Amino acid sequence: MSGVTNERPDPGRVRLVVLFGGQSAEHDVSCVTAKHVVGAADTGRYDLEPVGITRDGDWVRADDARTAIEQGAAALPEALSATGSAIDHETAIVPTTTEETVVVFPLLHGPMGEDGTVQGLLEQAGVPYVGAGVLGSAVAMDKAMAKNVLAAARIPQGRWLSFRSSDLDALPVEEIERDLGLPCFVKPANLGSSVGVSKAHDRDELIAALELAFSYDEWIVVEETIVGREIEVAVLGNTDLRVSVPGEVTPAAEFYDYEDKYLDGRAELTIPADLPPDVGQQFQDLALRAYRALRAEGMARVDFLYEEGGRGPLVNEINTIPGFTPISMYPKLWAASGLPYDQLIDELVALALERHERRSKTRRTSRASRDEPHEG
Repeated sequence: MSGVTNERPDPGRVRLVVLFGGQSAEHDVSCVTAKHVVGAADTGRYDLEPVGITRDGDWVRADDARTAIEQGAAALPEALSATGSAIDHETAIVPTTTEETVVVFPLLHGPMGEDGTVQGLLEQAGVPYVGAGVLGSAVAMDKAMAKNVLAAARIPQGRWLSFRSSDLDALPVEEIERDLGLPCFVKPANLGSSVGVSKAHDRDELIAALELAFSYDEWIVVEETIVGREIEVAVLGNTDLRVSVPGEVTPAAEFYDYEDKYLDGRAELTIPADLPPDVGQQFQDLALRAYRALRAEGMARVDFLYEEGGRGPLVNEINTIPGFTPISMYPKLWAASGLPYDQLIDELVALALERHERRSKTRRTSRASRDEPHEG
């Protein structure tokens, strides 16, 4: 690992609000992820408060999860349920006293959670939270915008096209076939976890894939098929960054789909990836460049395609709220890099507090400058 962070003061006991569920198609994934974070967090250090967001956008106390936490991690269900007594978001996240330290851990995959919306709410509330800020979350969530930013930063990628449904008179089949060829991948721009993603081998499959992707999002991304290995790297930090060893995914299906990631876990994960040291370093360096270019903070997983004997490592996408299930790559990469699951949670909470304090100082300086009298 590189860029080891400095020692930070102990904030004492923290009320850790684990925010999960949400309104996106990845609601169920979030509920599974939250179960494992709650089960691994140190109850000697944190007062755990699971708060669910229903599919309709209502905030609730996750009463069943709260009861299970009191009984011990073994009593937790396979997935938390975003059901319980209604609560307004301010009550859920704002400290009850001036002495209380609250940190929010958003585990909301996809739109209305991973895309800067909830992060903006937390900024308005003045509450520390885990993960990227508003800008980094929003840019990384939108695959089309992220690719444009990475291109501007001269970070190598595969070829892609993006389309907006409202700009199209007809599906752009001929343009895709001409510029990218078949097979190709079709993705909603603002979803993760491989939801709505298809590999189109012929024109009929391409039409079906475009219609599916547009059913999830008005923006879509179409990518060339790259024959290569799938390599992933985890990054951790705000200003001083750490990078994990690279890992390799060998999908059980034709590509690393939803079932592989969250249900059956049949994909083969090789950690560390079998790479020459200099090539492994290339992946780590590119992961750090992509992380900085997209303004990520706290954590992110950078996904690559490796075209051996050709273009080399190509950034595919970056995930600012990666999965935390036992079969998820992000915590596995850190465990292999010397940072076990429970300590990873501690580090993320510490990073949330460090960033909040740093940004609070900036805001105080800005306010003081604004309030000072100016001549002229």
